[in-house]
Amino acid sequence: MAAAAASHRVFVYGTLMAEEVVRVLIGRSPSSSPAVLPNHQRFSIKGRVYPAILPVDGKEVSGKVFKGITDRELNVLDIFEDEEYVKRTVEISLTDTSEKLLAYAYIWGNQDDPDLYGEWDFEEWKRVHLEDYVKMTQEFMEELEQLEPKTET
Repeated sequence: MAAAAASHRVFVYGTLMAEEVVRVLIGRSPSSSPAVLPNHQRFSIKGRVYPAILPVDGKEVSGKVFKGITDRELNVLDIFEDEEYVKRTVEISLTDTSEKLLAYAYIWGNQDDPDLYGEWDFEEWKRVHLEDYVKMTQEFMEELEQLEPKTET
């Protein structure tokens, strides 16, 4: 009997909230729920179109949590996220039920980064950058697929 694939939860708060981007990365739209991450704040980053989050007492970041992410999908997300992010386990609250869950989140590694400012706006990002970002994500996946040979079981 084959071992069941691991199932992960990942809290997303930026470009990965766009279904179009996630479909390019993992080939599907995973089950998700709206969620908030307490005691963190989302920032814009100078010169980049994606946001960062950092721990900030009294603030909260709204986003969503993906459920049922496989090891392979988590690996793709890990590679996709810039090396400036650190994957951490955080406690989130589902906004519809207030249930608390543990999930991975990608948190900006440099607490004192002078390039972080303001609040990143998902709706504005979708209007201005989504189309180009999806193209960039497709190019990323093409490069990634050339690097890793397909191993089908």
